[in-house]
Amino acid sequence: MKDSLIDTLTEQNHTKIVFLILDGVGGLHLGDGTQTELETARTPNLDSLARRSSNGLIIPVAPGVTPGSGPAHFALFGYDPVEANIGRGVLEAAGIGFQLTDRDVAVRGNFATVDSQGRITDRRAGRISTEENKRICEKLRREINIDEVELFIEPVKEHRVLLVLRGDGLGGAVSDTDPQATSVQPLEPQAQDPASQKTAQIMKHFLDQVRKVLADEPQANMITLRGFAKHQPYPTMQERYGLRSLCIANYPMYRGVAFLVGMDIHPVTPDASSQLDALEKNFTNYDFHFVHLKSTDKAGEDGDFNAKVRAIEEIDGLLPRVTALQPDVLVVTGDHSTPSALRSHSWHPVPVLLYSKYSRLDEATRLTEKECLKGALGQFSSKDLMALALAHSLRLKKFGA
Repeated sequence: MKDSLIDTLTEQNHTKIVFLILDGVGGLHLGDGTQTELETARTPNLDSLARRSSNGLIIPVAPGVTPGSGPAHFALFGYDPVEANIGRGVLEAAGIGFQLTDRDVAVRGNFATVDSQGRITDRRAGRISTEENKRICEKLRREINIDEVELFIEPVKEHRVLLVLRGDGLGGAVSDTDPQATSVQPLEPQAQDPASQKTAQIMKHFLDQVRKVLADEPQANMITLRGFAKHQPYPTMQERYGLRSLCIANYPMYRGVAFLVGMDIHPVTPDASSQLDALEKNFTNYDFHFVHLKSTDKAGEDGDFNAKVRAIEEIDGLLPRVTALQPDVLVVTGDHSTPSALRSHSWHPVPVLLYSKYSRLDEATRLTEKECLKGALGQFSSKDLMALALAHSLRLKKFGA
């Protein structure tokens, strides 16, 4: 990955940057309604901050492109989301601290529920508990046998599982088996290049065994697979921007992206309030803090408009704890939109505010989709957000004479 112009302009100082990421916060109106979740929510603290900030809308990958969580977060940290994109398996491995080797192929799995015809009825197996996940992973380890490679089956969180194949002659270019829909059967893993034929064949054999071993499970009776990949190194945020960075996130996916770009990873905490405890405790020790809050995305994926509104309001209630730290730059945004109306990620631009004493104020009065259209930042690529944060923290030198 080549250096960008921004990498050549960075300089050191003692300023503090906080990225407060409300996962999937962008939304749509639901049914006959006219307001999005952000517009519906009562957010006095975000409203006040928006009036003192520059506002706009970020486009995670490209207009019309629905991003996955991996590329969306790489973009937030200033990495090209297409060039930096990697299969979700590597991100999950990084997120739980699983050390990959150059002989490994990693893939993210979802425990799912299928009916007697093999059709998916619940893509997340009712969001089984992490403890239940651990029990089922142990069952699979005991009963599944793959001779060609060493197989690792690791619980992640709730319905998520990590699978790693370790052996020779394995390629990572294999298609997903998750159809991203219900009432249909999982797809067959297909090699997308000759080097990945062995991987695809092994995974077909593995999934055949999974169907038999989990046939007696009431919910998690199948696994769907997403994001086959091999590991690739990334330049760190310390190397690129001179930032000592801390990740405060509770889900392995986001911890994984942060790990891959060189952030220190804070231990998992019980809830959003304890995440802010961690921010307060560590604020003086780092230059950059990535605080990831999941509740907004989870409610959107569940199609629960009111729950997403409540999640936004709860985060708004915590915001004064962040502003009290007086970061030199505070960015509040999401990685992507997850409208309750769609129950999934979407291509819609995401509201963003950037607060610093150097922010150019604008006409936006709230952090909402419509208000941010009035903002001084306009619509721009997510990968340029880090450059703006660095500039507003006076960490970029002038370019040219």
